Amino acid sequence: MKYILIFVALISVISCSVKVDPDITVKDLKTSIEYLASDSLKGRKAGEEGDRLAAEFVKEQFANAGLELLYDDGFQSFDIVTEVELGEGNSFKVEDTDYTVETDFSPYSFSANTSVSGDVVFAGYGFNFTDDSISWNDYKDLDVEGKWVLVLKGDPEMDVSESIFIRYSDERSKVLVASDNKAAGIILTGGPVFDSSDELSPVFYDKNSSEYSIPVIQVTRKVADEILKKSGKTVAELEEKLNETRKSESFDTETTVSVHVNVVQKQVQTMNVVGLLPGTDPVLKDEYVIIGAHHDHLGFGGPGSGSRALDTIAIHNGADDNASGVAAVIELAEKMASLKEHKRSIIFATFGAEEMGLIGSRAFTADPPVDLDKVSAMFNFDMVGRLDTTSNSLSIGGIGTAEEIKPLLEKYNPGFELALSEEGTGPSDHSSFYLQGIPVFFISTGAHSDYHTPLDDADRINYKGAADVIKYADELVTDVVNRDNKLTYKEAGSMQRSGRGARYKVTLGIIPDFAGAEKRGLRVDAVTKGKPAEKGGMKKGDIVTSINGLKVGNIYDYMNRLNTLEAGANITVDVLRDDKEVVLIIQL
Repeated sequence: MKYILIFVALISVISCSVKVDPDITVKDLKTSIEYLASDSLKGRKAGEEGDRLAAEFVKEQFANAGLELLYDDGFQSFDIVTEVELGEGNSFKVEDTDYTVETDFSPYSFSANTSVSGDVVFAGYGFNFTDDSISWNDYKDLDVEGKWVLVLKGDPEMDVSESIFIRYSDERSKVLVASDNKAAGIILTGGPVFDSSDELSPVFYDKNSSEYSIPVIQVTRKVADEILKKSGKTVAELEEKLNETRKSESFDTETTVSVHVNVVQKQVQTMNVVGLLPGTDPVLKDEYVIIGAHHDHLGFGGPGSGSRALDTIAIHNGADDNASGVAAVIELAEKMASLKEHKRSIIFATFGAEEMGLIGSRAFTADPPVDLDKVSAMFNFDMVGRLDTTSNSLSIGGIGTAEEIKPLLEKYNPGFELALSEEGTGPSDHSSFYLQGIPVFFISTGAHSDYHTPLDDADRINYKGAADVIKYADELVTDVVNRDNKLTYKEAGSMQRSGRGARYKVTLGIIPDFAGAEKRGLRVDAVTKGKPAEKGGMKKGDIVTSINGLKVGNIYDYMNRLNTLEAGANITVDVLRDDKEVVLIIQL
């Protein structure tokens, strides 16, 4: 009798666990968010155990709602690099003196793993550019082939937010110039103006898995001054002179260094969770609406994670970002599955590795479960849990991506103060779908002071506000799913990017793979209609390997090459297409 009672109790628990409430309720939202944002999931960092548990939770909710699980029992798995760490044997020697890794020197995460010994040449800031009124070439009349180059970090105008030097001052830009000049390796050091503390940057993954063909090292000023010793100059003196004169200062240091680099990329597997609710209309069921949100977050934070709490290592639970969005997707799945009529099919998805550069949604669009040309719209929920009760403001992006979106928003608005944005691109997963020619709705209650900090906890969620937002979204989704005609896609928004105030003079009109998953060059994820790349014959999936004969190995190389180009010029772009080399001539 005892075992019978236990069995009956177990069956009762299982039955309760699969009982689905189709209504959008505060209770259900709280259950989902409190679990996803619990300390036990340890911040849901992509590829870690908490991330897997979150995905398992979503899959269970999809199954309970009655969705058909797609891919491999609901999981679309893909590999990512989550961090870079120092391997064994890293060494740095100046003449006969050995130095200590992480104290005196450290490799960069994008360094080649190799051993190189050679003479060192000082090459100023490592610049080689001509831009408007300034021309600066630290490599002019300097033979660096087969040698190490020592260059200063930063630029002469570090306190100027709109400086022309911005385009050329990041480390990867300087590595590219050194590589173009056939240097065997590059050593970077910071002067006192750049960094008075003279601290080495920690080795961290910069969300791009590409690496260079030469070793890339940073050293302290103390070590750099040892390299410069025979010249009678110091890093501080050289930085001061370069900043004052704005003229190149390059010379042979007459010093030899020997270096061995071993950095290890940690590769793990993560996944998207995907389920299908088939449509009920015999014709429209072959069209689809996608409803999605990302389920990953920042783990414990730390360098390179995106945390705004720079000096804090603690669980970043991500209740609003983006347990709230995942909860919205689950609620909508349960609600739509309970309806007798939903003419179009609906794909519900939560994406992994969004915080690392929209990797999950890009994996989805690269290998979709259905023809993306048959997708009517994509709804993306990212941070919908902190509705301000005073302003009642709700942000919706992508309203310019279809002619019908703005009237829809106005028709069903129950009283939100709508903050609208035309653009289809943005820092969330809807961008990946917009770039495939799909109208998008990016729904969010906006950023707040707890964003990307350990304070984004479940007890700070406005659950009633979140429920109200999701009920409004339900009206929008229902309309788009059941309307007679698809939304009319339109391009909306600039696709250019900028950094520290700088903008590029030209654009090819492509959306590149920002994560650097392709090792042979830069993969093209989308080509904008009417822009130079499309007119020149470039296609989605092409791998750019060079521009004007100069190597392109990653997104940073590509952006640096753009800096050297002028509007109206004809350029050659070498691409790999289906493993065949193709040369394109493109007019900017």
